[in-house]
Amino acid sequence: MAASDAPTAEARARTRAKYLSGLLWHVGAFIIISACFWILDLTVGENGLQWAYWITAVWAVGLAFHILAYYIDGRGVEQGKCQEYLAEERERGAGTE
Repeated sequence: MAASDAPTAEARARTRAKYLSGLLWHVGAFIIISACFWILDLTVGENGLQWAYWITAVWAVGLAFHILAYYIDGRGVEQGKCQEYLAEERERGAGTE
């Protein structure tokens, strides 16, 4: 991999901040919308909670995966593999010329 192909520290920091921003928006939407569902279910439902916990539980699993992906930085792995595959393609291209 050439030195010019490596992302700079600033580019990595910007990417990480972008992913954090997306995660925070996801958490905020989860809290607000789940609260609305719970209030709606409690006020309209016949015998208390009927369905809001199912939506919250399923969405919480998705949110947990989003948080996990942020902390293990799966996108960094993706970028690394992309660079590796590009290097392989360049080597193959250089060998055929």
